[in-house]
Amino acid sequence: MKKQIVVERDLMQLDYVYFLTEQVGKKFHPEFRPQLSPKEMLELGVFGGKYMSDCTAEFPVDWFEKARLCSEIHDPELNLFGVNASQTLAEWRRKGWIYKEDPRGWFQWYCRYYMGRRCPDDERQIKRWKSMRRHIGQITKNCRPLDLDCRPRQRQALLHWAYDTRNI
Repeated sequence: MKKQIVVERDLMQLDYVYFLTEQVGKKFHPEFRPQLSPKEMLELGVFGGKYMSDCTAEFPVDWFEKARLCSEIHDPELNLFGVNASQTLAEWRRKGWIYKEDPRGWFQWYCRYYMGRRCPDDERQIKRWKSMRRHIGQITKNCRPLDLDCRPRQRQALLHWAYDTRNI
């Protein structure tokens, strides 16, 4: 694939430049196997609808056609499980979870990775993604099969990390 340049201009990044070196949705790290694409996550309802509401121009238009977004506020009702399962951006920064090139956090990294960007933070983000898997075991152990009302915050948190618990 020929390198493609992206110049991002949104409220958190002015003139940030990166390159897409892989085809969209292809050539992921062998240990990184998300169950949902960014488009699917946005349609299901993640991050209270607020997360991507001001930077839609960076990604394909079809990602946002059915996305559950709210430009004014973080609204947990827009989440698939109707609960808040997010920490604030300030808390993410305090914990050192933010990579300077992705100031919105993991999901921004994932969207850009999905589009074909590869960067020095990939290994750390994939490790963080893998560590979320432990919550699937807790749902499996403590919930009846297909009881989507059981542990909704854990289910929503997993959805924020591209894990789909609707069939567990």
